[in-house]
Amino acid sequence: MEKNVFGEQLEICCTNPMTGYFRDGVCRTISEDTGTHTVCAVMNTDFLKFSASRGNDLITPIPFYQFPGLSEGDKWCLCVRRWLEAEKAGKAPKLILEATHEKTLKYAPLDLLVKYACK
Repeated sequence: MEKNVFGEQLEICCTNPMTGYFRDGVCRTISEDTGTHTVCAVMNTDFLKFSASRGNDLITPIPFYQFPGLSEGDKWCLCVRRWLEAEKAGKAPKLILEATHEKTLKYAPLDLLVKYACK
């Protein structure tokens, strides 16, 4: 059983749009996932613009990869390092911790993640 940052069963982040490294709606990872897509985040315009400025445009659709493009309010499994980079820049989106994989705790302390939890 995959676990979230609270040690409980990992919940689905989002299926519309379909997210996750495996495109199964779950923020889980394997060693081949160099981005470590374990953070379930709720997109906002500031973060989307920040990510695009860092070379990862999540706004523009890419039909070839069946990627619809993201907009404010969409839920998405982010790379933990990108989220941390955004947090340092004051652009981090809110998180759904019940759907954020426990592996995230190898990169960020729980008290930091809780500050960004959706209420």
